Amino acid sequence: MCKRKRNKATLSWLRLVCCRHEVPVTSEPITVIHMDEDVVVVNKPASIPVHPCGRYRHNTVVFILAKEYNLKNLRTIHRLDRLTSGILLFGRTPKKARQMEHQIRNRQVHKQYVCRVEGEFPEEEVICSEPIEVVSYKIGVCKVSEKGKDCVTRFKRLSYNGKSSVVLCKPQTGRMHQIRVHLQYLGYPVVNDPLYNHVVFGPHKGKGGNIGKTDEELVRDLISIHNAENWLGMDGDSDMSLFKPKLELEERMLGSGNDKDNGSSPSSTPGLVEDEQQQQSQQQQQQPQQESLKVTVGTQTGSEPPDSTFANDKVTVDPHCYECKVKYRDPKPSDLVMYLHAWRYCGPGWEYETPLPAWAASDWTGNDR
Repeated sequence: MCKRKRNKATLSWLRLVCCRHEVPVTSEPITVIHMDEDVVVVNKPASIPVHPCGRYRHNTVVFILAKEYNLKNLRTIHRLDRLTSGILLFGRTPKKARQMEHQIRNRQVHKQYVCRVEGEFPEEEVICSEPIEVVSYKIGVCKVSEKGKDCVTRFKRLSYNGKSSVVLCKPQTGRMHQIRVHLQYLGYPVVNDPLYNHVVFGPHKGKGGNIGKTDEELVRDLISIHNAENWLGMDGDSDMSLFKPKLELEERMLGSGNDKDNGSSPSSTPGLVEDEQQQQSQQQQQQPQQESLKVTVGTQTGSEPPDSTFANDKVTVDPHCYECKVKYRDPKPSDLVMYLHAWRYCGPGWEYETPLPAWAASDWTGNDR
């Protein structure tokens, strides 16, 4: 800033300090599927957004690859929802990025996803061609609507374990939340989809497009429960906090009593927060380290990932920052995953595929909720 007084000029500096509080993400490594001089293909873990948005900056795929593995200036060819894991394509040159973007826009790229849905999905192939409309870009929610854009998804059941089904999904178009919304419409939502598998869409969770409320009422209800749920503001630019301070959580739950609509459970009782975290820490320490043949980004770049051990001596507190003074409740591992995985992408002259996640096994007996 320059101030001029008669024949004299005074130069002064204005400095803005920003105190960032990143939202927690999984510690699972980003694994590389393929890398050459033109393209980088990675297997994105669930809970990590593709690029900086909202409250996410450092904890994004683009930022992690650039900072920790020296893979800079990557060009995003497509994106995945934050909670969706799987194939993610990046161009290393403008020419290659434009070429693959053109292939996707012209529907020359065939995509295959796998998911685990509630109930026994039909054995025969199911084709859903219901149009999808974006209800709110701010909180990132869609629904089936005649006013929406045309889209088609093909579904084929792969297995059924008595409670839930593993389904192969082939989206023919690329609408926002297309697979999740179509599964909700069919009455087989992804078992742990925190948004579309919820009674906020009505007693039948939006099956058949029957929500029973206006768009304004739906958005209002979604916002009103976001303090108790951990899914708003995940993919868009919303500033809503995903994991509220412990103090706020305790005050709300103690003041509300037995509130059936706040999505709470005995395991989330305020008095058990610390015990719950200690139990999770002990369980993680007791679990044996499984040997894997994963090819990490560091393997191919020569830059191994840094030690992720928590260093308490590196914690800094800004006395003028409200969030620095508040203890936040960490998410459970189940909050950081959704059973939807981008499994295989193939286009003209190329094809990439990831290993299937553990929950996609036919004999899987894990948490169906």
